Amino acid sequence: MRTTSIKGNEISFKKAGQFEDTRFEKIHNVIFKNSTDASIIVAQEIADLIRSKQEKNKKCVLGLATGSSPIKVYQELVRMHKEEGLSFDNVVTFNLDEYYPMPKESNQSYYYFMHQHLFNHVDIRPENINIPDGTVALEDLNQFCVDYEMNIKNAGGLDFQLLGIGRTGHVGFNEPGSHINSGTRIITLDHITKVDASGDFNGIGNVPKKAITMGVSTILRSKRIVLMAWGQNKASIIKRTIQGEISSEVPATFLQNHNNTTFVLDEGAASELTRLETPWLVGECIWTEQLKNKAIVWLCQHTNQSILKLTDRDYNNNGMSDLLAAGSSSYDLNINMFNVLQHTITGWPGGKPNTDDSHRPERANPAKKRVILFSPHPDDDVISMGGTFAKLIKQGHDVHVVYQTSGNIAVTDDEALKFAEVCNDFVEKDKSGINFQAVIDFINSKPLGQSDSAEVRKLKGLIRRRESYAATRYIGLKDENTHFLDMPFYETGMVQKSPLGPQDIAIVKEIIERIKPHQVFAAGDLADPHGTHEVCLNAIFAAMKALKSKPFMNDCWLWLYRGAWHEWDIHEIDMAVPLSPDEVMLKRQAILYHQSQKDRVMFQGNDSREFWVRAEDRNKNTAKLYDKLGLAEYEAIEAFKRFEY
Repeated sequence: MRTTSIKGNEISFKKAGQFEDTRFEKIHNVIFKNSTDASIIVAQEIADLIRSKQEKNKKCVLGLATGSSPIKVYQELVRMHKEEGLSFDNVVTFNLDEYYPMPKESNQSYYYFMHQHLFNHVDIRPENINIPDGTVALEDLNQFCVDYEMNIKNAGGLDFQLLGIGRTGHVGFNEPGSHINSGTRIITLDHITKVDASGDFNGIGNVPKKAITMGVSTILRSKRIVLMAWGQNKASIIKRTIQGEISSEVPATFLQNHNNTTFVLDEGAASELTRLETPWLVGECIWTEQLKNKAIVWLCQHTNQSILKLTDRDYNNNGMSDLLAAGSSSYDLNINMFNVLQHTITGWPGGKPNTDDSHRPERANPAKKRVILFSPHPDDDVISMGGTFAKLIKQGHDVHVVYQTSGNIAVTDDEALKFAEVCNDFVEKDKSGINFQAVIDFINSKPLGQSDSAEVRKLKGLIRRRESYAATRYIGLKDENTHFLDMPFYETGMVQKSPLGPQDIAIVKEIIERIKPHQVFAAGDLADPHGTHEVCLNAIFAAMKALKSKPFMNDCWLWLYRGAWHEWDIHEIDMAVPLSPDEVMLKRQAILYHQSQKDRVMFQGNDSREFWVRAEDRNKNTAKLYDKLGLAEYEAIEAFKRFEY
């Protein structure tokens, strides 16, 4: 029987017009608003299992995963140990996998990961920790894998297996082609997997080619399996896994054969499931305005027609007949939707003065607004809204750009070495306080996986800072309106960041209170590979919530942009800012001032294009979609969604 510990705490989607008809789904799944809430519930199920085993004086055998997905689960388990007395004395753990070869002391090893995030903070017995050994001699690997399987069996089997999922559909490191009967073994990593791991290894060339992994059959013998997936970049593989046919090309689909598996998803990861993406194809809907708009845009794309050309037959043949049955005609639906989209378009992102603003996305007054453009990294501003940025300045608004992090980890060692050598040749040690020869020596002798020294981080941060000044000057912003927060959560010298803290929020709060903006633009693109955007956005939310009682906040609107990873869907857009060909070129040049991010992007995720190409293609594609829907034809469009905080 399937457990209900997660099911009973899920966020229901019987709202906003979406019924929970799961006829296309072959794996039980629950969907939460965010990964934090979901992780707490998963941790609670694990804690309940540990305690129930303790009451019976039995061992609790856990299969554990690494990667970004389980981090918040481990944080909550550590909290429960420290604050609620949860003991791990009876817990035996088996990790899914480890890179090969990989020394335990390396920052990239899963041995290091597990001790950093869990084992060093709880009372688990060291002899009860089992992690594949990345240092085993090649000739001894087969026997090691056999022994690992026997150790799991001798422990009584896995009571609970925690999983993440890769973009290839791998669980553990069971890459496409893995057999359902596979056991613990050495495996060659898929190229996509290595691309996704490249940021942790300072480039794809440093990613190990192989790994030791539990097999599919080992995982399927677990008594209980919970797979977690967060973010829109996992949406496609989640849909294939839950709704597709079982195939070795997507190894996670083998979980369809397990009778006690639950996928725990956030809204982004679940967004392409049929019941959420196109619920009108599943059953009757409660037609909210948002769902109606989404469906009509989908219908246009599905039938390859503009809005005003849709007919009653188009609606009836595509699961939307109940819209017509409610008394609306296709003509009424079409013209209403056309007007909605038309009213999003404006060349005045700060509001057009002395104009009726009843059908405009922004207010006419005050005519000259104070604007804060928050940028998580020192290039998100120009990548995501460079054209709008320039328009706001040109139209006379008091624009301030605020870079939330230094962005130093995205500068390669080679780039930093080049600058250090030039500086060392020219000035040796100047007022920057950086000993450039020490930086050169550190980089030249730096072992793989070692975090940067304070001086190296400072130099890399300065590189990005000066690139930002160059880009904003090109757009027309005064230097005194460019601000650098260097939020503390980011300054770890590693890909893994610290949690958002009170000091981070206080820094953001202070600059909002100082500028007293009428408009705040912030990054709503949460698909960046290492979560910096999400942390930065949460800091803004927390700061604005704390300031909400201040009188100036009554006139402050929050606009969310998306950047290099995803764009808003057409039905989600509240403001569409057209760009001319000249403005597209201006934006491109501003992005190119960030030279350390050109050619070799450190954290490019699943897209090999440079950031300026991604941004340009995305903006031009948005313009094409508006054109295909029957709206005016533009060179490019930057899109924004208003957020009610």
